Amino acid sequence: MDDLTREFLIESQEGLDRMERCLTELEQSPQDAMLLAEIFRSVHTIKGATGFLGFGRLEKLAHSGENLLGALRDGKLPADARIITVLLKLLDALRGILKAIETEAGEGAGDDSKLIAQLDRLQAPALAAARQPAHALAGARRKHKAQPVPSAPAPDSAAASASEPSPPPVAFSSAAGQALPAQADAAPPHTPSQGTAESTLRVDVALLNRMMNLVGELVLARNQVLQATAADARMTALSRRLDMVTADLREAVMKARLQPVSYIFSKIPRAVRDLSQELGRRVRLEMEGQETELDKSLLEAVKDPLTHAVRNALDHGIEPPAEREAAGKNPEGTLRLRALQEGSYVLIEVTDDGAGIAVEKVRSRAIERGLLTPDRAALLSERELLRLLFLPGFSTAASVTRVSGRGVGMDVVHTNVERIGGKVEIESRPGHGTTLRLRIPLTLAIVPALIVRSLDQSFALPQAALSELVHIPHGQAATAIRWMQNAPLYRLRGKLLPLVFLDRLLAPGCAPAPASDRDRFIAVLNADGRRFGLVVDGLADPEEIVVKPLSPVLKGIGLYSGATVLGNADLALILDPGSIALKAGLALGAEEDAAPADEDAGSAAKLEYLLVETSGRRAAVPLDEVLRIEQLPLSRIEIVGRRPVLNLGSQLLPLVDSGGILSSAPAGSHAPVIVVVCRKGNRQIGMVVSQVLDAAAGGRLSLAGAGIPAGGITLLDERVTAVVGFGSVPALAFTGEASLDWNPVAEVLP
Repeated sequence: MDDLTREFLIESQEGLDRMERCLTELEQSPQDAMLLAEIFRSVHTIKGATGFLGFGRLEKLAHSGENLLGALRDGKLPADARIITVLLKLLDALRGILKAIETEAGEGAGDDSKLIAQLDRLQAPALAAARQPAHALAGARRKHKAQPVPSAPAPDSAAASASEPSPPPVAFSSAAGQALPAQADAAPPHTPSQGTAESTLRVDVALLNRMMNLVGELVLARNQVLQATAADARMTALSRRLDMVTADLREAVMKARLQPVSYIFSKIPRAVRDLSQELGRRVRLEMEGQETELDKSLLEAVKDPLTHAVRNALDHGIEPPAEREAAGKNPEGTLRLRALQEGSYVLIEVTDDGAGIAVEKVRSRAIERGLLTPDRAALLSERELLRLLFLPGFSTAASVTRVSGRGVGMDVVHTNVERIGGKVEIESRPGHGTTLRLRIPLTLAIVPALIVRSLDQSFALPQAALSELVHIPHGQAATAIRWMQNAPLYRLRGKLLPLVFLDRLLAPGCAPAPASDRDRFIAVLNADGRRFGLVVDGLADPEEIVVKPLSPVLKGIGLYSGATVLGNADLALILDPGSIALKAGLALGAEEDAAPADEDAGSAAKLEYLLVETSGRRAAVPLDEVLRIEQLPLSRIEIVGRRPVLNLGSQLLPLVDSGGILSSAPAGSHAPVIVVVCRKGNRQIGMVVSQVLDAAAGGRLSLAGAGIPAGGITLLDERVTAVVGFGSVPALAFTGEASLDWNPVAEVLP
């Protein structure tokens, strides 16, 4: 491909992008002359260049579109929804031919006769009016004013009318996110983008990538120079100058790679328009923060996830108008796209005011597909259940359609975003809507990191996931770190923080050195909703590291996101906090699980517990699972097949005696026994306790998979207390099964 053709393709694609944006705005402002002029110029520019380039098919199609757009620009035809739909078909056809020219060095063998006939039929009324004498046209206008009788359409245009019904109106917002007025004549004036050829220069992306790689190597060399000259006073000024120049150069190259998110947002109005018509939805699209900038390569990676997120919001989120009216909602749904920068990340939010996600439906579908057992599914929090939507092939759709049902969309969102070091979060309120949040790093190449030491090796920990650092002096680790079975915990400002020892995770078979022999450092991390502390042996100075990709062998380990070269020329692996949390078996943070749905409620909600004692051991029973507290004589309790049961007359209540209270009582005793009757779903069970201490409030920390398989732990009255997990009780039916041997407190308490 010669340079002239390449330049033509670039300019034509940019013109078609502007045309697509203008067409979606034109539907709300059909009388905006500047919008029509911008669309006309885009097609006219393509047609004008095709003559001497020899693209006959492209010239013929663009010529027909130019004729129709000329009639619209001159006010001879109204820019109604039917004409805009055909113009969008023209846009797609022009893009298809340009793509064929780029990939096949030819225009392809497509047939455009049907589309050209549609374009010609739509401009037929304007041509007929132009052929009438001026006095006849004036007389017709006077007659029309005196007696407004609708005129019959031309014969050839009537059949188009019959086969192409007008689509329902779709409302969009302005670029600033404000809703457009309902009246077209009240719409704000459109300012077309002006050419800035004198101040801009096109640069190939491959060249920018090479510049970024070279800057990365320069950053590595700078780090080594700074460490080598730290003790030399004569080199201090020179090394500082090198540091400043390198930082400025890195920032300049990164800015050259930045593009506003409007680059991908501009594709959304067309997608929303087409999909809303196909699904029978009425949608108002609002977009905010389009000026937020992101790295070019990251924008390309986010394009597909954003498209899938929008399609999912329209298909599964926003209801049809009739359903919304029946629910007391506005029949027109709202889809909001929002972009903003937060620290070293760019947040892209896709929010709809639809039906929300039915969590119980997700739970039942996961059980139906065999992804979870019923007992395990009952223990999952709402947030953990929502994350099941990202599993490959998982879908809550009742049937497979052209739009959804195959479980691909959310998997693509999660996979593509995680691949570039981003995160995906989902929030939903049934009946109110859903928010899908994409957290994208500003750049992939250079990130700030904290260098930590473990097993005499250096590792890089990205600072984006780091909340704070805690120092535990030697000799205090034995008392500062609490152990419940095999799960280490640290009390941080009145809350329990699960810990992960990096050395034990890296070398499970090695016996760790006593914790009291050296200082310990806890890096408090927040990764994918999991808040935990990573215990390391030592810390080094933070560095700006250059991320290098891993080999497939190291990728399979699942603990690292990349590698880098440190300032002392040592190689270091970059730790992935999210993978570490999964590897350690940590569940989502309980403080976030207990957070109320209403964000205005402020801090996390407190759960109510009944504090009991069983033979000197404390336990907490969730108060919402307690039916009543019975005090009855020991003689009321019978033994059936070595299992204690309480005869309530109409039913037998199985009992749990974790403290051995019943076995230690003398036979035939009439001493009083305290039984806490609990219910989980349709199951009931009695728990024999020594005494009921109090009712208290606290959070819950789930450590399932980290050595505590039952209900978790909580901090009540300044003491670590086990939570009885009745959600894991199997079906308690007297069928001779061993299910009654389940002991909820013995599982948790050491």
